[in-house]
Amino acid sequence: MNSIPEKVLVVAEEASQRFQLRHTLNAFGFDLGEASNGAHALLRLRMMDYEAVLLHSPAPEADGIEVCRQLRNFNARLPVLILSDRDSLDHRVMALETGADDYMIRPVAERELTARLRSAIRRYRAPLNPTPERLVVRDIVLDPTLHMVEKAGTNILLTPLEFRALHILMEQAGKPVTHATLLTTLWGPERAQRREHLRVLIGGLRKKLENDTAHPEYLITHPHLGYLFAVRTPSAELQKCS
Repeated sequence: MNSIPEKVLVVAEEASQRFQLRHTLNAFGFDLGEASNGAHALLRLRMMDYEAVLLHSPAPEADGIEVCRQLRNFNARLPVLILSDRDSLDHRVMALETGADDYMIRPVAERELTARLRSAIRRYRAPLNPTPERLVVRDIVLDPTLHMVEKAGTNILLTPLEFRALHILMEQAGKPVTHATLLTTLWGPERAQRREHLRVLIGGLRKKLENDTAHPEYLITHPHLGYLFAVRTPSAELQKCS
């Protein structure tokens, strides 16, 4: 049990859903707040410093995506974890591209749910580097202090998860970063085998950074290993593996 309870805001339209999640998370020592919709959630976030949001995505699913977008616009760093009743690839992709830090399908084991929440909160609590290094590789600039990415002088808007992934890859520019390293760093060790989440994330980054996503020049797939940020334009043979 942690000495300081983690503060989690549970957002669910139905009272029965909120009750069930409150019952589960209280038993694991979390300090909980509740909201029934996006507007209520934003009001609670202005009143209390929560460390994560657990959002039960309602039907229609587009409502959950909109709430996630509102939360992300309110606080770019606050972890937002989505809990959904439907295993929909399109919805997972939209959620991650909107800025969700994690996406879980119900039913989910209580220990897994709490582990993912605590993993996200640990990353949120981690102190920021007071003098993070500004990274410049080719015509891409990443500034951790300003949370800014530019390509050839043009600002590129990234979700917090996309920003963290790009930061990891640019810090190791020219060297492959393994799938396991990326997954563990971004989502925690319990997600080290979920490569489909990583493919969605890299795909979203390529749409924003690459001139031609079919022939990427920056975010290159290293066969059977992971991804690398290329320090020079890759050969056609390497691009084919991307």
